[in-house]
Amino acid sequence: MAIRTVLQLGDPGLREVAKRVENPAAPEIVALVEDLADTLAYWRQTTGYGRGIAAPQIGANVRVIFLRLPCEDPWPLVNPVITERSKEKIVVWDACLSFLSIFMQVERHREITVQYQDLSGEQLELHVGEERNLSELLQHEVDHLNGVLAVDRITDIRTMCTREEFEKRYRAGTPYAVEVLK
Repeated sequence: MAIRTVLQLGDPGLREVAKRVENPAAPEIVALVEDLADTLAYWRQTTGYGRGIAAPQIGANVRVIFLRLPCEDPWPLVNPVITERSKEKIVVWDACLSFLSIFMQVERHREITVQYQDLSGEQLELHVGEERNLSELLQHEVDHLNGVLAVDRITDIRTMCTREEFEKRYRAGTPYAVEVLK
């Protein structure tokens, strides 16, 4: 439908808690998911980054995220909630379309369980770990719905680096090194 502007670090819209979607099948939610898909595809094509995007990042204050993983179908999640978190944690590199010039290491739970709805309103549950780096990605996107950004979860300020330094020193060993279908 449309490539939307991604709010950037400092925009107060990124700090708002998103509202629950009452009807996942509503035309405005279906249109929003199309906009999220188009916007994510554009960023992936122009920057080489982007596996997921949350509705608040494009100024829509509702609980919707959209994922596009390598070799998989597009995946919208409506009203996602993390219901379980493992005690074991991992430290991963993180970045965001809302501040793509900054990379940092953050701490995430190794495994999580997420309940969400699809666009038909069906309630689904998913238990994920490090495979496909899905646990850390879902935690990042659900954080957006709660007004929390990756910079809030930084493990050590000394891990913060520019995109240029990240690409030179660290990208090869991260999920960002994997090409996503455009």
